[in-house]
Amino acid sequence: MPETSARVIIRGHVQGVWYRGWVVKRATERNLRGWVRNRSDGSVEAVFVGSKSQINEMIQECYRGPTAAAVEHIDVKYEKVSVKPGFTQLPTL
Repeated sequence: MPETSARVIIRGHVQGVWYRGWVVKRATERNLRGWVRNRSDGSVEAVFVGSKSQINEMIQECYRGPTAAAVEHIDVKYEKVSVKPGFTQLPTL
């Protein structure tokens, strides 16, 4: 399958609810590469690299999020992003 990448911005009540750790776990389970981080505006940003179907499944899962999260909206932009192997949590931007 061809590989693609997507940058997503997740908005809502997504900080202070273990959202980043949850994304790392779920993305790793789907064999996606990339990263996730909090943003200073209260959103969470992530980059997913893998097959388009894996990425789309992950985005749908992000709408649910961990139990304490309340996702209001996800912006998705498919773009070429170079990432290292694995899926990591980065510092806040």
